[in-house]
Amino acid sequence: MNISKTLRGRAATAVSLTAVLALAATGCGDDGSSSGTEGSGKGEITFWDNNGGPRTAIWTEIIKDFEKKNPDIKVKYVPIPIADVQSKYDTAIAGGGLPDVGGVGTAYLANMVSQEALEPISDRLEKSSLKGKLVESMVESVRSAAGRGDDMYTVPTSANNGVLWYRTDLFEAAKLEAPTTWPKFYEAADKLTDAKSNKFGYTIRGGAGSIAQTLDAIYGQTGMTEFWDGEKTTLNDPKNVAALEKYAALFKKTTPAADVNNDFTKMVAQWDTGTIGMLSHNLGSYQDHAKALGEDKFAGIPAPIGEGGTRVQVSNPVDGLGLFRSSKNKNAAWKFIEFAASHESNSKWNKSAGAIPANTEAAKDPWINETEPTALAAKALTDGSTKIVDLPYYLPDWNNISKADNEPEFQKLLLGKITAKDFLDKMADELNAAQKEWKELGNG
Repeated sequence: MNISKTLRGRAATAVSLTAVLALAATGCGDDGSSSGTEGSGKGEITFWDNNGGPRTAIWTEIIKDFEKKNPDIKVKYVPIPIADVQSKYDTAIAGGGLPDVGGVGTAYLANMVSQEALEPISDRLEKSSLKGKLVESMVESVRSAAGRGDDMYTVPTSANNGVLWYRTDLFEAAKLEAPTTWPKFYEAADKLTDAKSNKFGYTIRGGAGSIAQTLDAIYGQTGMTEFWDGEKTTLNDPKNVAALEKYAALFKKTTPAADVNNDFTKMVAQWDTGTIGMLSHNLGSYQDHAKALGEDKFAGIPAPIGEGGTRVQVSNPVDGLGLFRSSKNKNAAWKFIEFAASHESNSKWNKSAGAIPANTEAAKDPWINETEPTALAAKALTDGSTKIVDLPYYLPDWNNISKADNEPEFQKLLLGKITAKDFLDKMADELNAAQKEWKELGNG
């Protein structure tokens, strides 16, 4: 009997929850299924930063501001490295020790919601100072990613839009136009490459995090704007197959061979220190590029425009703050979330991170227009010029399918061990099965 990965995952979750209940019965800690209490609104709360390290300084500043305004509440700050955050949450859900508040991105939101770890916050939001002050597209993203209808399980704080960074100095020297369209992108990738001199037109992400970037390139080229066509994904549509063949063919031809293993950290470092023409990443790496290259040597655009004249991007994860069901002081925890997502704090955080604010007032602050890539990204998300392909973050198995199951397969594709059709067909089959099971459980 064949049991799908999704069902196996649910079975594993059920076993974990059974173990948790047993622990709870013996008084061993608070797990994700605990209902918690509203609390006094005073005392200490624990906050997990889901990108600890790069964002520690700005969170420390915001926490200091919060404690000054709320002297009866102390915030214990715990920085979690971004690469470890999902496993850290899963471990705490199964064995206890969840925080009161935590950073939760849409990429793993559904997994946490399915394990009943997060408190629904729609009613609290309706009564809060944040009502009507959050960017609607980001609200819809976190609502959709949770997969629970109109319920919300995280307050959006930022969007980190995808960007095609390019070396303006290299483009000018080669007399190339900016890579504003996909044909211009491929022309530049070819003309800026001189492998013997260790010069390449592009760096492709072959390591961790490769799938979302690849989907961005596929749908961006074909101009397809829907991830689903009825019950089946459009992922392995023949147009997408052809686009992937062209994109993957860049590897080792106009990209370094090391790209097959590069995650975003190595890819960004390689671009900042070398003579590579273009890099697909997001707004978060702006400060790294400015420090390494100087602001006059690079620029960024949201994505190239397809041959049909439309810019298409896949949905980028929206970051947010979740209130944990097991919290013993939800009143104090919610006060912190409200403060962190308020105009001043949200603007301060996003300016530091180089991201797009979720607070509508913060999104109008002057600093947004201080750097062209941020201004263009914000405009692309709000003026209708960019079509967004919504990825199925709501599927509990999305992270497994888009990471553990298929990142190694993408490396095989780059190395010529499988075809673009093989790669997309396999991933499409897994997604179709996960979507079917999700709907059979009464969703959608």
